[in-house]
Amino acid sequence: MRHDETPTLSLPAAPGAGVPAPGTSAPGPSPWVLRIVIVGLVLAALNLRPAITSLGPLLEEVRDGLHMSGSVAGVLTSVPPLCFALFGFMAPRLARRFGPSAVVCAGMAAIAAGLLLRPFVGGTAGFLAASALALMGIAVSNVLMPVIVKRWFPDRVGTVTGLYSMALALGTALAAALTVPLTDALGGSWKSGLAVWAGLAAVAVLPWIPLVRERGPGGAQGKPAGQTSTRAPALRITRSRTSRALACFFGLQATAAYITMGWMPQIFRDAGLPAGTAGVLLAVTMAMGVPLAFVIPRVASRLRTQGPIVLVLSGCGLLGYAGLYLAPAGGAWLWALLLGVANCAFPLALTMIGMRSRSGAGVVRLSAFAQSTGYLLSIPGPLLVGVLYQHSGGWGLPLALMAALLVPQTVAGMLAGRDRTIEDEC
Repeated sequence: MRHDETPTLSLPAAPGAGVPAPGTSAPGPSPWVLRIVIVGLVLAALNLRPAITSLGPLLEEVRDGLHMSGSVAGVLTSVPPLCFALFGFMAPRLARRFGPSAVVCAGMAAIAAGLLLRPFVGGTAGFLAASALALMGIAVSNVLMPVIVKRWFPDRVGTVTGLYSMALALGTALAAALTVPLTDALGGSWKSGLAVWAGLAAVAVLPWIPLVRERGPGGAQGKPAGQTSTRAPALRITRSRTSRALACFFGLQATAAYITMGWMPQIFRDAGLPAGTAGVLLAVTMAMGVPLAFVIPRVASRLRTQGPIVLVLSGCGLLGYAGLYLAPAGGAWLWALLLGVANCAFPLALTMIGMRSRSGAGVVRLSAFAQSTGYLLSIPGPLLVGVLYQHSGGWGLPLALMAALLVPQTVAGMLAGRDRTIEDEC
């Protein structure tokens, strides 16, 4: 495979069409179906982070309202990667049984229900349980986004990945920036400020409803038209060094992202900035992903190796952490920008998932393994930051930990970015 090629699948007959005659090409999906898929991807991506970034600016109020300690709040910030790891492993099996579109539709409904319930169920346990429901919907959708892109747009993986990554970053930033103003506009209650995001998730259910029965070109397994229904050879994904490196890279970038989303507003508030400003700074960090999440996948898909991009992103992260330690308030806007660039390791990881396998079935396995294993690896990070913050009384040790984790993240990213596929290694 040449470095400038994106792995593709043969376009099969549209659902209900017969096997094309020899010498004729199989018709692709109708344009209106592709438009609905694009709208569904964008709306789903907008909802993959507000459950998390809407909480950061109001974490202090939630802690007071639910009588949480710093350590319990650290557990709260570790719940997202825990749910992503546990429920992400379920996504391939659910997709095989019901189809990826049906699973994403159910995922959006779970997000809406969880966000609506969590502020009002009462107590820390109820808050965590409702959050877990929303995060379950996010987890399966996280895993299936690259799969849906690969099946519906096999020749435009980088472009469409960039589009939904940009929408994901936009949703992340909007939730961070608007949660405090919306809370004030709704009477100052943190419960209303968190529940309002359920409306966006409810809207995201709509475009997936007509796609529930659509499994994408080639049906559930993405087989070319006319091909008999045979099971693809099983890949022993854990034997691939690239898949292991990609899982580590994904996990370490997720650790940094969830520490940032959960704790960065508190760093700025402890430095003397008001809650509204801290939320806007988090929004700036997340908003950097809007343009870069569209550009980075396109650039990455044209490079033989993605190592140079990994080095640039890690360098920005180190500078951002150093700035937060030395002058958190004085250079707040610059540190927010630098950490926003560093957080773009996420769309890079998604792009590499699509590039490191030749087939749709391989992408399903690789996406589930890399994301679920990665999120499992990221669970201790936010919790450990909460414990270090509570017992040290400052941000020196937590920031040192965050900077140190960038070293193995860079190494794993360099290994995952090599020009090879998991089929070659397995």
